[in-house]
Amino acid sequence: MTVQALPLFPLHATLLPGAALGLRVFEARYLDLVRECGRQGSTFGVCLILEGEEVGAPATPAAWGVEARIEDFDMGADGVLQLKLRGARRFRVLKTHVRDNGLVIGEVEWRLPDDDGELQPEHALLAVLLEHILEQAGSELAGAGQAQMDQAAWVGWRLAELLPLEEEQRLLLLQEDDPCRRLDHLLAWIPEFDPPPETDL
Repeated sequence: MTVQALPLFPLHATLLPGAALGLRVFEARYLDLVRECGRQGSTFGVCLILEGEEVGAPATPAAWGVEARIEDFDMGADGVLQLKLRGARRFRVLKTHVRDNGLVIGEVEWRLPDDDGELQPEHALLAVLLEHILEQAGSELAGAGQAQMDQAAWVGWRLAELLPLEEEQRLLLLQEDDPCRRLDHLLAWIPEFDPPPETDL
């Protein structure tokens, strides 16, 4: 596993591989980080906050996160920088230190990329569910090809992105290296999203 120093942006949200995330940036430490990424073509990591807040004193980040690539940026009407991020590689944080400006730097271990393993028969229901969600939501992913819908990793991450999961559940999926194990978790959680049964009035 490759180890690298990576600036961390702790959030009350979990970025997932391949997922988009909008981010408003106004604190000096993070504006400096964005400028540094722009100059160097570098990236930063997004981790779920375990303790603390997104602003003010440095928060305690989870030990797992995802590399964030800046896809687009704009200045909002209120003068706040708005970023569009895309999740890339997963990582595990080995240790952290805080710069003088309050920016958390993590020594991270990159996890191996997911393989292109095919969806197993026991997970076929999840592909059907994902197709239904994409059609209903009119998502930019609605035109996904069959090759993607047959990939265990891709189906798992898109469901983790689109289902109304708790952030702690998404964090659990980030820690799982096996795409099939992630699908097992999702399959077990599906009953939580069932609508209440209809009753006669």
